Amino acid sequence: MSERFTPLVIVRVHELALKGQNRPFFKRALYENLSYALRDLPVSRIQERALRFIVRLTDPAAWPEVSERLRWVFGVANFSPGLETALTVEAMERGLHGLLDRYGPPQGSFRIRVKRTNKSFPLTSPELERELGRLVQKRTGAPVDLSEPDVTYTVEVLYDRALVSGDALPGPGGLPIGVSGRVVALLSGGFDSPVAAYRLMKRGCFVTFVHFYAYPYVRPISIEKAVELARHLSRFQPPKNRLIVVPIGDAQRVIALAAEPSLRVVLYRRLMLRIATAIAHEEGAEALVTGESLGQVASQTLENMRAIGAVTDLPLLRPLVGNNKDESIAEAVRIGTEPISLVPDDDCCTVFVPLHPATRVSPEQAEAAEQAYDVAALVEQCLARRTVYEVDPLCWDPLMALAAATA
Repeated sequence: MSERFTPLVIVRVHELALKGQNRPFFKRALYENLSYALRDLPVSRIQERALRFIVRLTDPAAWPEVSERLRWVFGVANFSPGLETALTVEAMERGLHGLLDRYGPPQGSFRIRVKRTNKSFPLTSPELERELGRLVQKRTGAPVDLSEPDVTYTVEVLYDRALVSGDALPGPGGLPIGVSGRVVALLSGGFDSPVAAYRLMKRGCFVTFVHFYAYPYVRPISIEKAVELARHLSRFQPPKNRLIVVPIGDAQRVIALAAEPSLRVVLYRRLMLRIATAIAHEEGAEALVTGESLGQVASQTLENMRAIGAVTDLPLLRPLVGNNKDESIAEAVRIGTEPISLVPDDDCCTVFVPLHPATRVSPEQAEAAEQAYDVAALVEQCLARRTVYEVDPLCWDPLMALAAATA
């Protein structure tokens, strides 16, 4: 009868390994994020050991769901199912037998990779790799491939134990959510803004989403898409996710009647940034995030971006500024937002827009145009009609925002 081992998942960190005196802060944040991600699964303990987290499972059958959730935790480089053994070659061999019993033989070629944190262990890494490789080959008949194996078994020799694990699955990398503060991301229904929000999440920011829509001048499909996009991206964040939906259609009509047609897009964007800035101050956020890409549309020339950004006192982050559309769509495919963004909708910036919008608007020109209407009053009116989605994203109902707009 094979020896019984407690099933583990070994989670290896990404950039945390490069942090110096701040490393405990980053590790604590990752621990909290892991605990939240696995909160309702049969996990008895999460323990940090030498820049890796050991997740102890009380039920091996939970591995598929644990694996799925770890894919959404920023700060995780990779993870693998494993076992813990004593610090002897014989114990490691028994651990490999246990791993093969539980997860089956390698599907194709394999190799053994040994990492020795404990340099005083009597065998070198290559010696231990050869010893353990012979065992797996004898038991399974699988061929060894040291260059491009189908499966890599990892043995990590620590100071008081060894960790034996199967093939590593990739995590999202980056920094744990929360270590870099909070930002407000302007979320449209397109490809770019969800990718921009994702990138800030990956840098450790907690993101509050703000969506603007032009009801009653556009279809409500954009609200549904914003809810779905925020719901999808919220998988990467711990609790207290927030999506704020702001109707600006009536304010756009006021601007359209008062301003020169060619300036409308820039003036709309300035209104949105003012509203987002007010929300950011309420949320305690330290920056705004947009999906703008230089030269992609008329409002995204350097001159227009300067005129738009002039209305906020917060840093305005544009993580996609150097991307082209194909690059943004490719990343949307990878992070899973592309199918949602692909659904046709109506962008609020296209309401009352002329065929040839201005591409070189100065801050002074925009300020002069805004003298024709009460900017502060429009901001307050839009904020008063906002809808706030929070708590569980799975319970968010797009009809709430539509009802608020028609009230």
